[in-house]
Amino acid sequence: MRLFTLLACLSVLLLAATCQPGAETAIHMKQLERTWLHAHEEDQGDVRVYRPNTYAFPPSRGRTGFSFDHSGLFTQLDIAPPDGLEDRKGKWTAENDHTLRISLDDKKDPDYKLEIVSVDKDVLKVRRIEP
Repeated sequence: MRLFTLLACLSVLLLAATCQPGAETAIHMKQLERTWLHAHEEDQGDVRVYRPNTYAFPPSRGRTGFSFDHSGLFTQLDIAPPDGLEDRKGKWTAENDHTLRISLDDKKDPDYKLEIVSVDKDVLKVRRIEP
């Protein structure tokens, strides 16, 4: 009986250890680690749609986007004057499993949040939350 009780307690402890807060966050964050470009044709209301930069986009006069690095580095891609892209470096931090805080190093714009509506390998849907 003691052995059964010991094994039951050990099982509960092992299960609790695998259900740590943030485990789901890590999965989302790993999926984000790439360069995403705005597929504005697919936006739905206040939800912005992004696709990997390798996606076959229809012609456009330019696409904004961003890139997430696993170490917390963030690059915002804005349209530059000659229709190129301007890199703006910054940092991202996860506030929870569906909200990221974005802080740009140049401080030209205030920090903002991105609410992750959904993410998979082919599409990222976010809602931008202004301060």
